[in-house]
Amino acid sequence: QVQLVESGGGLVQAGDSLRLSCAFSGRTFRSNAMGWFRQAPGKEREFVAAISWSGGSTSYADSMKGRFTISRDNAKNTLYLQMNNLKPEDTAVYYCASTRNSVSERRIDKYDSWGQGTQVTVSS
Repeated sequence: QVQLVESGGGLVQAGDSLRLSCAFSGRTFRSNAMGWFRQAPGKEREFVAAISWSGGSTSYADSMKGRFTISRDNAKNTLYLQMNNLKPEDTAVYYCASTRNSVSERRIDKYDSWGQGTQVTVSS
């Protein structure tokens, strides 16, 4: 059974940076594409970024392009999300997720395992 554990969230000011991490266990990490999603209070969970099994292909939601970078270290079974120039509208619980597919996926229904989430709060 896959286990995903996010870390790195916190309270920051607008313009600051954070790096989220997601530790993966229970399946062969390098055979799974991975993704980050987020959910703000009162809103649906939305796609943030995705990465293929090798890290060679990435995909981002339009509002994150140029500010967020997804990456992975297959030797450490860890997924990352570097978030720069954070804005108050980035405030949400951030979740990492895995899919049995090898290519990066934007659709939430393609993911079959989820972490518990980490809170990111950006003050203005």
